[in-house]
Amino acid sequence: MMEVVDEKGQDDYTQDGTVNLQGKPVLRSKTGRWKACSFIIVYEVFERMAYFGIASNLVVYLTNKLHEGTVESSNNVNNWSGSIWMMPLVGAYVADAYLGRYWTFVISSCIYLLGMCLLTLAVSLPSLSPPQCAQGILDQDCPKASPLQKGIFFFALYIISIGTGGTKANISTLGADQFDEFDAKERSYKLSFFNWWFFSIFTGVLFASTFVVYIQDNVGWALGYALPTIGLTISILMFLVGTPFYRHKFPSGSPITRMLQVYVAALRKWKACVPEDPKDLHELSMEEYTCNIRNKIDHTSFLRFLDKAAVKTGQTSSWMLCTVTQVEETKQMIKMIPILILTIIPSTMVMQTFTLFIKQGTTLDRRMGPHFEIPPASLTSFIVIFILISLVVYDCSFVPVIRSYTKNPRGITLLQRIGVGLVVHVIVMVIACLVERKRLSVARENNLLGPHDTLPLTIFILFPQFALAGVADSFVETAKMEFFYDQAPQGMKSLGAAFSTTSLGLGGFASAYILSTVADITRRHGHEGWILNNLNISHLDYYYASMVVLCLVNLICFVVVAKFYVYNDVRQNKPSLKMNSTPSQDNFTISQSNPQEIAKS
Repeated sequence: MMEVVDEKGQDDYTQDGTVNLQGKPVLRSKTGRWKACSFIIVYEVFERMAYFGIASNLVVYLTNKLHEGTVESSNNVNNWSGSIWMMPLVGAYVADAYLGRYWTFVISSCIYLLGMCLLTLAVSLPSLSPPQCAQGILDQDCPKASPLQKGIFFFALYIISIGTGGTKANISTLGADQFDEFDAKERSYKLSFFNWWFFSIFTGVLFASTFVVYIQDNVGWALGYALPTIGLTISILMFLVGTPFYRHKFPSGSPITRMLQVYVAALRKWKACVPEDPKDLHELSMEEYTCNIRNKIDHTSFLRFLDKAAVKTGQTSSWMLCTVTQVEETKQMIKMIPILILTIIPSTMVMQTFTLFIKQGTTLDRRMGPHFEIPPASLTSFIVIFILISLVVYDCSFVPVIRSYTKNPRGITLLQRIGVGLVVHVIVMVIACLVERKRLSVARENNLLGPHDTLPLTIFILFPQFALAGVADSFVETAKMEFFYDQAPQGMKSLGAAFSTTSLGLGGFASAYILSTVADITRRHGHEGWILNNLNISHLDYYYASMVVLCLVNLICFVVVAKFYVYNDVRQNKPSLKMNSTPSQDNFTISQSNPQEIAKS
């Protein structure tokens, strides 16, 4: 399948078109694989510790320090989280169109660090936060944060969201790029990459939700925010140390522009007839694709209307005539959109764990022994622990066993894995509803109906919903990230990864919208409402019950869409490097391998 032209053999070079920062082809033995990924994974551990050191306890800070109510504080967290997870769309665009993943990541990391430093100052300087509410003063009478104080705090938060836009869109794809899809051994490593990627993420989250959160609640917010900032600094330095070992891919142009060109060309030629033979459609020669280190994609019958963009009419403008490959790339991105939409509701479940679930914990008995109280935000450590356990059990026990029956290298398909997680999400909300009913009954029985009353009910009653939320996330979030990366065309991998974070971003905005809408509707006509600042007289159980119904409807729709989804052959038209006799020389060409040989590999 490959031509050996030097004493080292072409197998020593990566076959997927990856290069070093200078644009030269790289040796497989000296770059990439787990050696390069070790720096990226260490970065992710510290960076996630930094991010979740802020996010895990943000609703508590907004409530206790900025004196915001239940709905306002929850919505501020949801909206900020939404922007955090939506900004990777911009980061992916910049990386694919202009700077490449590495430089987009480095520049964004500097912006991220700037935001963390400003946020640390905002919580450290007394002049930038309102005075503490005096004992016995009602919440509504507490001094509110001034517009300047709120402005600086949220300005810092949204600088962080801009920075994470460039880091989150590119760090996971850069990690996946360290494994050559066209080498059997590295391909097997890549199958486990996203599992261990998430393992590293939640190792950092576990540290943030226990140690960092405890510091914030019991020592001070200044130190509690300074530690994540220091952690982020360490993570960036660790990433830079690994620079000589990384494999890179050239920016392939804006994927969004290429997709828009297909839409515009198809609409402008809507009266054109698509020829029966796909060979009559416009397409470049194999040599042109291989010269540009890009894959050629065969024609499919899916969404035939878009094929009009490749119909030859004599006009050669890129907004009037597109190649078959460009059309097929667009089709591949389009057919993932229904999956993207159906993962929004599960993402709202993720947001619940950082808002309402934590607010519930503030009303319960948090004592462990005579001298220690569990910080409410540390409840998220249950999620992390069960994610870590689930990932290890899944990768080391479940996959090897089920693989022998399904013959699928992953054990089950990615959409099946997401589907299992969606079922668990329904169970989580059922349990949350039942637990909340119990919490409210204890409040009524003991006549503890004040906003600051602590109920004689252990905080560990929330353990089942947090633990199962971790199991659900280990299925949904891991498979979702791998799915969108895996199924995106080669030149749109960053955009594919951004799809994964986009569902979380839309989930954040959807969660804020649903919460506000339910709170508003249930207060009409003189009713007290389901979601009040005083959780002891609220009806979160009704709210959770409505979310159960929403999750069930979403699950049914997902099953239908998944049944008809057709996976891409991600190894179609494998590019291979044909080197000159001297490996160190810069000049090289790309030759195209036989697809039949690829299928056998």
